Amino acid sequence: MAVEAAAPAKVNLTLHVTGRRADGYHLLDSLVVFADAADRVTVEPAEAWSLTVSGPMAASVPGGDDNLVLRAARMTEGPPARISLDKRLPVAAGIGGGSADAAAVLTALHRLDGRAIPDDVVTLGADVPVCLHGRPTRMSGIGETQAEVPDLPGCALVLVNPGVPVPTPAVFAALTRRENPPMPEDLPHWRDAETFARWLSTQRNDLEDVARMEAPAVGVALSRLQATDGCLLSRMSGSGATCFGLYADSVQANAAAAELAALHPDWWIVAALPLRAPG
Repeated sequence: MAVEAAAPAKVNLTLHVTGRRADGYHLLDSLVVFADAADRVTVEPAEAWSLTVSGPMAASVPGGDDNLVLRAARMTEGPPARISLDKRLPVAAGIGGGSADAAAVLTALHRLDGRAIPDDVVTLGADVPVCLHGRPTRMSGIGETQAEVPDLPGCALVLVNPGVPVPTPAVFAALTRRENPPMPEDLPHWRDAETFARWLSTQRNDLEDVARMEAPAVGVALSRLQATDGCLLSRMSGSGATCFGLYADSVQANAAAAELAALHPDWWIVAALPLRAPG
């Protein structure tokens, strides 16, 4: 019996860096959503652990003990499985990457035979807990704390990655200010996409300016998104280089994605809808 789970792209609509712990981990306050653009993980019983990677981004996935999917699977201490990963999202791109895949394999193995999901998944990466949660979330601490958020209004996203590396450690290391204000304690109820975008424009991604200096292509992607018809807001997700545009509906998002793909055929560009619940 084979079991499948989605590993959707994680989009940080906001990312406030609010401090740094003594052990070097940064404290965050972030509004996170998940898009219907996703990798997919399939597991089935086997005599020994194995991982097969396919898909358009397969070549960029590390193998061996460095692979987060295998590390996560072995953490369950359950019987081995044959794992297949259909890799469609760019890696090291500020949209969850290996963390989403790790969360998906833990979910798939739980569905396969009921094995428990380990309590300490944050040791795999700060984004793994929120990727397991898999729904619109306020993420804080180093990523281990999730809180429910008001229902999102209907909206759509265009995700754009210009194909340049933006290493997360380098971005955090280049920060000159780490003690920044969090989001408001109480988040509002957003009536529609326009109201949502106006509120988001009062919030921040504290890594964006640094990432733009590290990789000027991030600024190009943001300006290209903002110039498309119907774009209510453009911002970088996570530590980059993926950027998103927010639109009122999928018609506008699809048109913007097609326009950008014609201008930049070498970029990764996808129109997506925010997910309400895990797939």
